[in-house]
Amino acid sequence: MSQQTSILADIPFSLLELAPMRQGSTVGETLHNSLQYAKEADRLGFNRFWFAEHHNMPGIASAATSVLIGYIAGNTQRIRVGAGGIMLPNHAPLVVAEQFGTLESLYPGRIDLGLGRAPGSDQVTSRALNRDISRAEQFPEEVSELQTLLGPYNRRHTVRAIPGEGTNVPIWLLGSSLFSAQLAAQRGLPYVFAGHFAPRFLYDAIEIYRRDFKPSQVLDKPYVMLGLPLVAADTDEEAQFLGTTSKQRVLALIRGHELWLKPPVDTMDGLWSAQEETYVDNFLGLSVIGGPATIKHRLEMIVKELGVNEFIFTNDLYDLDKRKKALQILMEIKQ
Repeated sequence: MSQQTSILADIPFSLLELAPMRQGSTVGETLHNSLQYAKEADRLGFNRFWFAEHHNMPGIASAATSVLIGYIAGNTQRIRVGAGGIMLPNHAPLVVAEQFGTLESLYPGRIDLGLGRAPGSDQVTSRALNRDISRAEQFPEEVSELQTLLGPYNRRHTVRAIPGEGTNVPIWLLGSSLFSAQLAAQRGLPYVFAGHFAPRFLYDAIEIYRRDFKPSQVLDKPYVMLGLPLVAADTDEEAQFLGTTSKQRVLALIRGHELWLKPPVDTMDGLWSAQEETYVDNFLGLSVIGGPATIKHRLEMIVKELGVNEFIFTNDLYDLDKRKKALQILMEIKQ
C-alpha cells in the first residue's frame, strides 16, 4: 500500500522575516544571513518571503522594508518576495505605489504588498515617522488609493504612480484583530492573520472574513494565510531547547528591553516571574514546536480545524544553520 499523502502537500508554506540580530552582529552581517536563509527557502520551494516593518527596535533590522525586498528578490530565482507588511500610516500611498511598482517592474510576478494599519513601533517613534496621529483611521481610504495607483490609468486622476501604474501588485491585508478581517472581506482581498504574536482573535477574525467575504476582481473566494511561530528541530527536546531564544526575546519585549537574539538556555526558570511566563506563553500561544512528527500533526490539525489556505512562519532561531534545518524539516513533512 502506498503511504497516504499529507493534507499539507497542497498548502503553500511561506516565511515572515524580521532580520533578527544577534548582539554583537552588524546590520550587514544580519542582512547577509537573511539572504542566505531566503536562498535556502527559494531552493526548497517555499512560496513567499516577506519582511515585517518595525522601527526603533534594536535587534530587528527590517525597517527599510522595500529596500530589503529588492535585495532578496535580486538574489533569488523563484520565490515571491514582499512586505508582511508595510505599515501604511507611516507612508504616503503614492510613495508605496512607486516603490512596489518599481519592484514589480524589476521582478515581474514575484512581488507582494501586505498592508497593516499599526505603526510597527512605539508612539514616540510613530510620531517621528508620521506627525498625523489620525492616519490609522484613514486606512480603508488609503488602501483604495493604493489600489487605484497600482491599477490601470483611468484618466480621472491627476496624480499617477510612475512606476506603479498598471502593475497591479497583489495587495494583502494583515491584522491581529477584527478590523482588517472585515475590511478584507468587504474588498474581496486575501487576508493574513498575525497569529505569530496575537492569537487572541484568530477564530473570530477568520470566521468574520469568510462569512462577510464579497468576491472581487482579485479573488472569487476567501483566501486565508495564517502566521505562526515555528521552532522545528530533529527532536521535540531539541525544539523545546531552541525555542527558549524566542521566549527570551518576548520577555525582553514586555520589559521594554532591546530585542537581540540570545542563545538558547536549558531552562527559563529564574529568568522570568510567573506573571511574565504567562504573558510570554500567551504571546506565543500558536507556536508550532517540535520534531518532524509533532510539527506535522500540529499543522494538520490546524488545517482541519480552520481550513487555512497558506501558512507563513516566523523562525527566529539563534543559529543560521538551525534556521535552515527547520526549513528542510518543514518541506519534508509536506510529503
